[in-house]
Amino acid sequence: MKTAVIVTTYNRPDALAVVLEGYCSQSDQDFWLVVADDGSGEETAEVVRQFTNRAPFPVTHIWQQDQGFRAAAIRNRAVASTDADYVVFTDGDCVPSRHFVRVHKRLAEPGYFLGSNRVLLSAGLTNRVLRQRLPIHAWSGIDWIRSWFRREVNRVLPLINLPDAPFRKWTPARWRGIKTCNLSVWRADLIRVNGLDESYEGWGLEDSDLVIRLLRVGVKHKNARLAATVFHLWHPEQDRIRLPDNQKRLDELLHSSTVRAAIGLDQRGGL
Repeated sequence: MKTAVIVTTYNRPDALAVVLEGYCSQSDQDFWLVVADDGSGEETAEVVRQFTNRAPFPVTHIWQQDQGFRAAAIRNRAVASTDADYVVFTDGDCVPSRHFVRVHKRLAEPGYFLGSNRVLLSAGLTNRVLRQRLPIHAWSGIDWIRSWFRREVNRVLPLINLPDAPFRKWTPARWRGIKTCNLSVWRADLIRVNGLDESYEGWGLEDSDLVIRLLRVGVKHKNARLAATVFHLWHPEQDRIRLPDNQKRLDELLHSSTVRAAIGLDQRGGL
């Protein structure tokens, strides 16, 4: 199964560098990494160039012009750039746990997408991670418990690693709470729904839109929590000025039977 990990980023090269180190240390390195860049400057490009020179797997840098928050568009560009069978979506401020890729591949199953969660880091711990380049991807459970006692992370329960089991399919129609910082899906299923809807601009809800449309074509939710965790580096809250427009768009989707993105992968060609 050819797998691509798509890491979305925008002008946060210090965080991206820490995240990329986490992928260098994955227990399964048989994947293609795509940096999906929503218009960052030269410093980010240099981080990617340096990483590409030493990465043990192929790396591609896909860039689009900075025209505001266009996560759906850059993710579609990244999907169109790869012929991988299976796609793992995540973000450039989410450090992967050591078995992150291996678990997504192991739990992958035809007819399902995988949704998992994250551990939130405090501003203080995030600053130390970035300043000292702390290898949190290699931390032990004891390290995380200590951080939890110091109130540097919001929880440690997601660090429990449970095997594949029937409980993972108990909520097949779930879409609320599923985020593209930790989501994987078959490329063929992305093509069926025409990928993410690029009508969503500004922060919020393009991931919910995608998941709802996947459910409508019969792709079910499989829970990858307690197996595939990412560690989310703190940042100030995103500008949410476009959120009301995006909420209106999502509400319209919920009251329709739409399955294909209005502006999606078919705009990118080669599919």
